[in-house]
Parts: sequence; structure tokens; C-alpha cells
Amino acid sequence: MPGGHGGAERLGTRVAPVDHRRVRLLLVEDEERLAAALARGLAEEGHVVEVASTGGEARAQGLSGAWDVIVLDWALPDADGVALLREWRAGGLKTPVLLLTARGTTGEKVTGLRAGADDYLVKPFDFDELLARLEALRRRGGPVDAPLGGVVLDARRRALVRGADSEPLTAREYALLSALSAQAGPCSRADLLAEVWAKEPGVSANVVDVYVGYLRTKLERIGATARIDSVRGVGYRLVLPKSSPPEA
Repeated sequence: MPGGHGGAERLGTRVAPVDHRRVRLLLVEDEERLAAALARGLAEEGHVVEVASTGGEARAQGLSGAWDVIVLDWALPDADGVALLREWRAGGLKTPVLLLTARGTTGEKVTGLRAGADDYLVKPFDFDELLARLEALRRRGGPVDAPLGGVVLDARRRALVRGADSEPLTAREYALLSALSAQAGPCSRADLLAEVWAKEPGVSANVVDVYVGYLRTKLERIGATARIDSVRGVGYRLVLPKSSPPEA
């Protein structure tokens, strides 16, 4: 079976970080050292990374709708990565998937692509190439939905959705909530201001507080269990209760 072990070359030796958007990633890789090195390198680039080391762990995580891109190893200890990918696609997964394998014959590439992979990377690979491919897949994938404690942040409708109910968001509200949901830890007011309002003249950090207030009201009105907490001396953090799965 294709797969096996290998890894990224030159991790930790990069000298010129590439300017790209933050990506929410599910990394499905059973080789512990490689997974840890990739997760560390990707986090240092500003991405949000969660690691699954088995097909069992990854099966439900992949369908959660929380990811911009999934990086999937072909050879897992309890599953065939291509078979798992077929399950995901049959279950409605639209997220771009980058397939990793230790072999790169034409036949194997065709098998992976026909199973639903959006791209294919052969081990060992260069970390810069991985970053470039992830950014390309993120752009290709377009906007994605995000689960927010019993509610879905619908990227296409730009709204909070709970079953048949929806709460529309302004462009600023959507951008702010997306920025908060993409960050695992606290977000500073300065970072949120820079990301959502860019370099608009005459905009102070207080505008972040105002829009957080708007979002809190709308999250409460739609019945989300997610909340936006204030972090003293820093800014804000989006808290997602694990006990509240997203509703379609």
C-alpha cells in the first residue's frame, strides 16, 4: 500500500517567511516526529493546526466543517487514507485535501486524485513547497463554514445559521467573527483592527469593542453556546464549548 514514512526537508531552516493568510488545518499523520515538526512549523507561520494520528480520530474531525485545508497521509495505522478520503467525499466534504505519500508513481497519483484529493505531495518534501500548496488550496477552496457552538457561521450567506433560523451579519461583523474563529488563543485588539479594518484612516481600537458587542448580541439571539470572552490586557477570545456540536 502506498504511504510509509518520510518527511519535510529543512524544517526550521527557513529564513524568509512567506506572507500568506492564516489557514485552519487538520493534519492527519501517524508519524509522531513528522507530525510534531509540521504542526510546529505551520503554527509558527500563523496557521491553526490540529493533529489526528489515526483514521478513527480523523473520520469525524474531517466532516466537522472547521477546516480550510486537510493534509492527509495515505498510510495510517488503522485506515487507508484514500478510503477515508472517499468516505469524506461521500459524506459531503467540500474542504480541499492535500494527500501525502512516500511513493509517487503516476498510477498512485491518479488513484488519489480520483478518490477526491485536490493535490498530491510526495515525501520527503520541502516545507516551503508545502506552504505554497496549502495557500493555493486555501484560495481555491474559497470561503468555508465554521461551527460555533450549536450554530454555523455560513460563509456564503454571511450569516449565523441554526437549523431554519439565521442571523445576518454585516461584512465587518463576518470578518471579525471569522478572525476570532481562526485563532486558537486570544486575539489582540491591534491584530483584529489590522485584519478587519486594514489601514483605514481615523479608525481607533475602540471600534473592535463596539463590533464585539454587536456579535455578542447576535450570537445570543440565534442561541449559540459559543461566546466571546474579554481577555484582560490583550483583547478577545472565542470560546467554543465542546459539548455543543454544530447544527446544519
